[in-house]
Amino acid sequence: MAMHERAGQPAQAQDLTNIAQLVSAYFVNDVDPRQRAQQVQFGTSGHRGCSLQHSFNEAHILAISQALVAYREEQGITGPLLLGRDTHALSEAAYMTALEVFIGNGIEVHIQTDDGYTPTPVISHAILKYNKGRKQGLADGVVITPSHNPPTDGGFKYNPPHGGPADSDATKVIEKYANALLSSELMGVNAVSYAEARSSRLLKQVDWRASYIADLGNAINMDAIRDAKLRIGVDAMGGAGASYWHEIAKQYDLQLDVFHTEVDPSFRFMTLDKDGKIRMDCSSPYAMASLVALKDDYDVAFGNDPDYDRHGIVTRAHGLMNPNHYLAVAIDYLCQHREWATDIAIGKTLVSSAMIDRVVAAHQRPLKEMPVGFKWFAEGLHQSRLAFAGEESAGATFLARDGQAWTTDKDGILLALLAAEITAVTGRDLGAYYQDLCAQHGTSYYQRHDVASSAELNQAFAGIRAYKLKVTELAGDDVVEISTKASGNGALIGGVKVTTANGWFAARPSGTEPIYKIYCESFVSAAHLEELSTQAQALVLEWLS
Repeated sequence: MAMHERAGQPAQAQDLTNIAQLVSAYFVNDVDPRQRAQQVQFGTSGHRGCSLQHSFNEAHILAISQALVAYREEQGITGPLLLGRDTHALSEAAYMTALEVFIGNGIEVHIQTDDGYTPTPVISHAILKYNKGRKQGLADGVVITPSHNPPTDGGFKYNPPHGGPADSDATKVIEKYANALLSSELMGVNAVSYAEARSSRLLKQVDWRASYIADLGNAINMDAIRDAKLRIGVDAMGGAGASYWHEIAKQYDLQLDVFHTEVDPSFRFMTLDKDGKIRMDCSSPYAMASLVALKDDYDVAFGNDPDYDRHGIVTRAHGLMNPNHYLAVAIDYLCQHREWATDIAIGKTLVSSAMIDRVVAAHQRPLKEMPVGFKWFAEGLHQSRLAFAGEESAGATFLARDGQAWTTDKDGILLALLAAEITAVTGRDLGAYYQDLCAQHGTSYYQRHDVASSAELNQAFAGIRAYKLKVTELAGDDVVEISTKASGNGALIGGVKVTTANGWFAARPSGTEPIYKIYCESFVSAAHLEELSTQAQALVLEWLS
């Protein structure tokens, strides 16, 4: 993908979304359920779309919410539904619609006190806390967010009683019900007016913010951060957790400077991402440019995307850390500073760095390599079979200090505060920490290519069979494994992974864009990585055609 000439520079007036037009389109634009692009489609992180493109409109949320009501009834889920949203403009509109349907169907709905915004991990934490010790009347939740996507987008995620993202079995049912409702012109949708929903006795306000912040000491060594008197910088990115940081600083006596706490659905304070779009991606050095510019002022700094399920870590010596590098550091540190049972595994996605494999092996812990999507980790975290779970796109969580589940969804606040804990306890720059891991385990050279594709070409990935691929050598090394299934659970990965002794590549289609992604890693050199990448791209194109 070509770099935009203003990547990393402040957004200008012409870059901003017309919020009034966007929200009006949500309520006004009709949906044609015969067109695939306008149907409900659950990807790895729920249903996402844009009202201007007729893919995230009032009809979609009416249908999805009613379908979820039916799914809850089928599954015998009778407890309250915890409803949160982030600060995207369409999240506000969809939140109102969903509330009208849930209350209209007689469901008890919990929302944040003061009608505040709620990060994804806080909903997960609250579900686990509510359900602890219960065998019936279990709670589940919905977070209305498109994560780090541009201001034009909306999203709807469902978290069942285990607290993490719903698996494919659940989302396929909800998707099917929702599209049937769209095709029947929403016959069967029960909804009340928004005013009636707000005044209903079924609507309960709960202070999840205070509860989550009070519990942080159970997962993070907050005393160590306080005692080290670290200077910490935070880019709140105008997201759902923006109001949390001052409360965290006050409660735990931390020295935090917090930027961009204002809620502005145009996100005009952002610097442009690599493609020239406003995208609140805390793993992008272009989107994080304003915080990276301040790196010398702080011992450690970090930012989060709008729903706070991702983290971006900035150090004085190394700037914005590569997400894979930070995952390796976090795992190495936690294996030494948490008294978790040694048979509890570490989870990673199959496209995350193999440096993690080497770190986990050094600590003699089992490793579970899963397909892309945090839903694959939820049950393992819930049952404390996984101590840590992370993915290369800067999302992770881990168990509390007592070995119990903290969240079963990605937690950007947790991973940000862990960066502060590691800095405080070790006294080291996290970038230097990673360089020490390279000295122990070898230097990783990693990259990802996004290749322009089509729906038809992406569907061709489903036809790839490992036993049919006759590849014996890759970039000068013997191929040791070709797989279309994840080793951690045997589930299909939606693509293919080829592994040698010194590197690997994986290819998979995007679930939300007309592209496919090729991930490559070498433990030899940058030149070897380029050779591996060139061969990988040629092989994938051959297999798809």
